[in-house]
Amino acid sequence: MRIDILTLFPDMIKEPLKHSLIGRAQDKGILDIRTYNIRDYATDRHHVVDDIPYGGGAGMVMMVEPLYKAIKSIDPDNQSYKIIMDASGELFNQNTAKQLMVKEWLLIVCGHYKGVDERIKSLFKFAEISIGDYVLTGGEIPALAVVDAVARLFPGVIKEIDSAQTDSYFNGLLGYPEYTRPSNFLGMAVPEILTGGNHEQIRKWRLRQSLKRTAARRPDLLLNRQLDDEEKMLLSLEDKDVESN
Repeated sequence: MRIDILTLFPDMIKEPLKHSLIGRAQDKGILDIRTYNIRDYATDRHHVVDDIPYGGGAGMVMMVEPLYKAIKSIDPDNQSYKIIMDASGELFNQNTAKQLMVKEWLLIVCGHYKGVDERIKSLFKFAEISIGDYVLTGGEIPALAVVDAVARLFPGVIKEIDSAQTDSYFNGLLGYPEYTRPSNFLGMAVPEILTGGNHEQIRKWRLRQSLKRTAARRPDLLLNRQLDDEEKMLLSLEDKDVESN
């Protein structure tokens, strides 16, 4: 997959993407991530990319012309799937990541200041994406979140594909509790069912923990989920009854 990121602060994008899974995915050729400085497409010698809003008010607005020139230069044939990171956009979630994963080429614009001149959205078709109901100083951190969430879905980015498939939200539920050595720390023991070697009991325990955690922390996820008979049964059990089912 090719991912182009347009930003006013390229170093905020370039440096984090050198590391960990995303860095290795680029080394393997799974991802081709390119970063562009929007200021390079400004039309004046001072590389100005923002101006005061028409109609008055506080703050600055990103100008349409540098963005237009940048996008036309990078994607002259309009082949990319274009995204603007915008606090007023649709909320990004795991389903969005799965939908983006099948695209061959993403072009992501990092918004800044009060946002971008609305006319850019008429010149190109954009998906407007937000990562939450809060405001950040710019679209760089949200863009990194989108890239990370999409990239880790590709085979070869995570060594064990099962690891990605058991992450929170992958199957519409929050993840189950995880444990590793030592088996007992300061009197706190790993749940016995996880050390007993019965894989079917472990599977059921983990599924129930995911269901319980989701019901407690994100009940909205369950409202959109058709629980199967096993899931309904596991949710109805008392903790002491899990091992016997």
